[in-house]
Amino acid sequence: MTFSIVAFDQESGSVGVAITTSSIAVGSRCPWVRAGVGAVATQNITDPTLGKSILDLIQSGADSQTALDTVVKANPNINYRQLTVVDTSGQVAHFTGEHILGTNTVATEDDCVAAGNLLANKSVPQAMVSTFCDRKRGQNLAESLIVSLQAGVDAGGEEGPIHSAAVLVARQHQWPEVDLRVDWDDTDPVGKLFDLWVAYRPQREDYLLRAVSPGAAPSYGVPGDL
Repeated sequence: MTFSIVAFDQESGSVGVAITTSSIAVGSRCPWVRAGVGAVATQNITDPTLGKSILDLIQSGADSQTALDTVVKANPNINYRQLTVVDTSGQVAHFTGEHILGTNTVATEDDCVAAGNLLANKSVPQAMVSTFCDRKRGQNLAESLIVSLQAGVDAGGEEGPIHSAAVLVARQHQWPEVDLRVDWDDTDPVGKLFDLWVAYRPQREDYLLRAVSPGAAPSYGVPGDL
């Protein structure tokens, strides 16, 4: 049904999630990020409240594992959930309940964790974290995550077709600096997500500048903007 990678970038301090699934609009409910705190993917039979709960606990001082354990113990339906977490120390944690669908597994490396369910094979998460660890120095976290997600597709991906994909990255502001989604595509949602990133990449800093210092921002480049 879903596979994802959650990661922390030591160089920039960014945290992020890239995720894809067979269902519509995965980006609306499964990835969670908070600048200076961490990132969470909540998947399988999704409970979107779990992402916020885990990030709240990390922000209050818990590490990834403690925050995850606390939420797992408090949730009566937790065995239907698959959760992955990273905090801004690079510590990762994960949970896979007893009622997770199909072939499922998790892989971890430094600063990243990947997981999936209803997978074509168990090599998919390892392909994602291995690709992330081989990323180019200085590469934006969003791009690294999408490339890693594509590695999961290339390793077999889901048992059936995927239809939506998303990437969510936070760095220093209260809002995500990258929040891109392909809510439905019948052919190649991860490829479309990468194309969307390529279009957004040269404008990313302009949108941040417009938020924090609009007087210094470049023109909008739309009709009527002199």
